[in-house]
Amino acid sequence: MIRDMCRDFATSEVAPLARELDSNRRYPAHLVKRMAELGLMGVCVPEEYGGAGMDTISYAIAVEEISRACASTAVVLIGNNSLACSPISSFGNEPQKKKYLPPLAKGEKLGCFGLTEPHAGSDAGNVQTTAKLEGDCYIVNGDKIFTSNAAEAHICILFVRTDRARRRRGMSTLIVEMDTPGFTVGGNMEKLGVRASSTCDLKLENVKVPAENLLGGEGDGYKIAMKTLDSGRIAIAAQALGIATAAFEKALQFSKERIQFGKPISANQAIQWMLADMATEIEAARWLTCHAAWLKDHGRPCSREAAMAKLKSSEVSNFVCNKALQIHGGYGYTEDYHVERHLRDARITEIYEGTSEIQRLVIAHSYLRD
Repeated sequence: MIRDMCRDFATSEVAPLARELDSNRRYPAHLVKRMAELGLMGVCVPEEYGGAGMDTISYAIAVEEISRACASTAVVLIGNNSLACSPISSFGNEPQKKKYLPPLAKGEKLGCFGLTEPHAGSDAGNVQTTAKLEGDCYIVNGDKIFTSNAAEAHICILFVRTDRARRRRGMSTLIVEMDTPGFTVGGNMEKLGVRASSTCDLKLENVKVPAENLLGGEGDGYKIAMKTLDSGRIAIAAQALGIATAAFEKALQFSKERIQFGKPISANQAIQWMLADMATEIEAARWLTCHAAWLKDHGRPCSREAAMAKLKSSEVSNFVCNKALQIHGGYGYTEDYHVERHLRDARITEIYEGTSEIQRLVIAHSYLRD
């Protein structure tokens, strides 16, 4: 049911706008509103907090289907679900859930995730943004970079250092309302792909955050970040799958229509082998993604499997999109065909939510600890 609903929405409403959104770097405000109406802005948020109350597999399916049409629109979906709703659902107290989850899940407000800094990217434990408790407020100072959804967001899940003497154990997490005085959002970055989603720097100068907005306890920040990224990696794996599937479908259709030497190029064994490899890799990645989602839904450890799914799916997406462009030949290199957009969009999936190199470290360390 969720696949049929999301595919129909993506095909009829998202896909016709995808090229224009990408070309003009235009935030898909109308599509975000429609996703909220369909219950997609809070897929896994319990119904009592205004969400759809679905499971992770349903969420992965939704992300894949939206990504087939427009990866940028999927970024907005992922940022709100995985990086804002998920940590509040998992670590928030009851007042925090009641206050923040309903507007996020209903699309009335949008969330973002402030973790990455100039010197804290893959080294997430090196966060330098500080939060000092003074009375009943934290005073926050620091800078964040590469923050997805920031230009349109209302709520930021912000990672700060509350204890300078401790590294990872000195990190904490705050729910920060972005209209708070001293909170500044920089301009939207010009990017290679996912260009209709915003990516901005954040600057915080003596921002007062109520102590009641501490998510979890002091020192829980690194744990919250890693658990949130586990969920996010499943979503990015699904996004990569959607991009790859779109590129494969276009290459398959083009190979049947393109005539060379008196026959469709699909009659050539070289093209057939490309298509076979593309399809096989997509299916392998999809099973890894579904398995990670299933483990999460059943309350079982999934850090390793989420990393595997994200690593495989992102690399498959880049492989498939590259082959799709090759099958299109010179046409694929032009903006008249969508495969160049899919290739540009696929590239980021090997970088955000942890690079492929970080995924390999997560996987290797999980085995070395066993």
